[in-house]
Amino acid sequence: MTPRERLAAARLYLVCPARPRAWLEAALRGGVDLVQLRDKELGDDAIVGAAREFRAAADAAGALFVLNDRPDLVDACQADGIHVGQDDETPAQARAAVGPERIVGRSTHEPAQALEAQSDPDVDYLAVGPVHVTPTKPGRPATGLGYVEWAAKTIGKPWFAIGGIDPANVGEVVARGASRIVVVRAITEAEDPGEAARELKDALQAVAR
Repeated sequence: MTPRERLAAARLYLVCPARPRAWLEAALRGGVDLVQLRDKELGDDAIVGAAREFRAAADAAGALFVLNDRPDLVDACQADGIHVGQDDETPAQARAAVGPERIVGRSTHEPAQALEAQSDPDVDYLAVGPVHVTPTKPGRPATGLGYVEWAAKTIGKPWFAIGGIDPANVGEVVARGASRIVVVRAITEAEDPGEAARELKDALQAVAR
């Protein structure tokens, strides 16, 4: 399948720093469909080195692997795509760097940004949030559940709710219309990443039942 075909079916999206392949494989077996390497502490060579583990684990699971905020390294990392924030390169710049076949994601924090991403031909998916305040985005105010509800009624492209989502509150996010989520700490800080992923994936799959 192409990256876009896999994206259409993706529900659980994990963002994490460099991790051993065995850890990544456990999370992916638990139900992660898309994994993003986001590690601001690493230099270029180290990012490429870490990406080998992500690529191998994603291939074994039939999952997508994307890189955060470094379109210039996507080829070297053999990633399926790139994710850019509002303060990063534009989607057009990212698309020019990664080519037409890879996927480009865009962070959004308010309806105006989401509508812009919705109409942007270079954007394949959106992240909507942060729903809750999260230490992974210091200083970024929460958008609340209202933004999730708005996106569910308005956005036609694949979109993922993001920000402080965990097994304890995923139900309320799903109840507001989200069928896809991005998580960080809910899996990276779990004692068993595979079990944490399974719990989250079960909550998402309940939407289709």
